Amino acid sequence: MVVALVEKAAAKINLTLRVLGRRPDGYHWLESLVAFADLADTLSLQPGGEDALAITGPFAAACGPAVDNLVLKALAALRERVAGLQAGRFALEKNIPVAAGLGGGSADAAAALRLLARANGLAPGDPRLAAAALAAGADVPVCLDPEARIMRGVGDELSAALDLPPLPALLVNPGVALATRDVFAAFAGNQESQKPQANVPRERDALIEWLSAHGNDLTQVATARVPVIADVLTALDALPGARLVSMSGSGPTCFALFASSGEAAAAAQRLKTERKDWWVCPTTLGSMENRP
Repeated sequence: MVVALVEKAAAKINLTLRVLGRRPDGYHWLESLVAFADLADTLSLQPGGEDALAITGPFAAACGPAVDNLVLKALAALRERVAGLQAGRFALEKNIPVAAGLGGGSADAAAALRLLARANGLAPGDPRLAAAALAAGADVPVCLDPEARIMRGVGDELSAALDLPPLPALLVNPGVALATRDVFAAFAGNQESQKPQANVPRERDALIEWLSAHGNDLTQVATARVPVIADVLTALDALPGARLVSMSGSGPTCFALFASSGEAAAAAQRLKTERKDWWVCPTTLGSMENRP
């Protein structure tokens, strides 16, 4: 029997998010500092046989029909570009909340492309992988090589990987799904609200100060659609040791940054006691190679 190939699909966190304008096709030009968490889905591929996708894990039920999953969309996109592409049976363990602003579906699609590359002897830098990633979704390219970087355009312009320090963090989701397309459809402007994102500091204290000068342009419109986001932000801000509080992506997941993993874990325990209806997850954000 052929041994299954396995990839982790790390949650994507938008530490900052600027919306710079709307394109004629309805997409928006963005600028975002992206980091990845040690929270991840797990995707495996058993090469050979009929293409299929099985989904398990705590958030499997929220994924909807497997036929609509971005894993299979990524497979179709790569198959259009690589003649004779071999696939097989995918198995997805879904640990990242769905429609949560954490890029879980995009991370899964990117993991599928990495698995297919391994199964078919494609180099990681093969341009067909990048093209298939963009065809699968705007956030998939940045997840293809999950390192901290600045994402621009419609997700197709990526900076070189950034050497960010490990950032102990707490992720909180109020258990309400919020579709990215709905948030962007309601966004009315405010393009001048943020400073240009450049010269990202490598030292933790300086980075947190830099992040505090930026933010997320979608917070107001996301909160208008899901008011409990404001409650999440307030609760995070009240936690001992919270140094920065913000929303990730189009929401509703929010995060707080801490000085240590111990502080993040203590804050998680406190919030789990106070809000049993919220999903609370201590984690570490930053560059993959700098994880503790």
